[in-house]
Formats: sequence, structure tokens, C-alpha cells
Amino acid sequence: MSEVTERLRAAGLELPAYQQLPSDFPRVRTLAVGELLFVSGHGPDAPEFPRLRGKVGRELDLDAGRQAARQTALNMLSTIDHEIGFDRVARIVKVLGMVRSAEGFGGQPAVIDGASEVFLAAFGRELGIHTRSAVGMAELPDGIPVEIELQAQLRHVR
Repeated sequence: MSEVTERLRAAGLELPAYQQLPSDFPRVRTLAVGELLFVSGHGPDAPEFPRLRGKVGRELDLDAGRQAARQTALNMLSTIDHEIGFDRVARIVKVLGMVRSAEGFGGQPAVIDGASEVFLAAFGRELGIHTRSAVGMAELPDGIPVEIELQAQLRHVR
């Protein structure tokens, strides 16, 4: 068990099952370029988590939005663990959080805090602290309330 997985368990969090993309998909979930790992946008759907649909500030309240962001971060960590392994991640660098928002809702940063807290729990403050943008969107794929992408720095492996 990795140190990241142990930290998550200590925080009461578990990684969901890895969700593989079909082999004929025109994109990948992760791509390493030099010292950077780019992780494609993920949503909150997981077999272990109820499907949330709707706009935060209308069908979903702030707490439901934060829970969706937490689950999205866990989905991303599951992808990272499966595709490259946590031992290759030097630090989280940048998070872009997109929140499907009702008109007039301005709490996007508070929603995406749910994901940031997961990354901090997983990697500790020193390696998990990151730059971040949290923006509102009129729509997201399949009506999901949150989509998040991130960039991480990779360790040199010899």
C-alpha cells in the first residue's frame, strides 16, 4: 500500500475502482510530457458513488457540490495510481475546477475546495498545495456538476 493510499485511509477516504477508457477513444486520461503529468478532466461518477446531476446553486446545494468535487479528486487519484503510480508524482502543481453553476451562484471556489482538500490529504501540505482556478460553467458533459483537470510534477525515475 502506498503512502498516499495510507494518508487517504487515515482521512477516511478510499480510492474508487479505476475506470478504463475504451481503447478506441480519441483521448487519454493522462499524458506525461517532460516533468509534467497532465490529467484529463474527470467527473464525479464512480460505481461506488451515486450519480449527481444538476447545477450547483439550483438542484444541488454547496455541500453536494463539494462532495462531487471530493469524489472527482478521488477518481483522478485512482487514475494516477493505476496509470503511472503515486511514486512518480513529485507534487500537485495546478488544478482547474469547473462547476456547473446556476445563474447567480458565485461559490465555485468553495465547491472546488472539496477537491483541493483531497489532494492535500493525499500528498500532505508540502506536495499537495497547488495553484488553482475555479470557474462556473453553464453546462458540463452529461449534466455532471463538477469537472476537474490537473497538472502534476513528476519525479525523475532512473
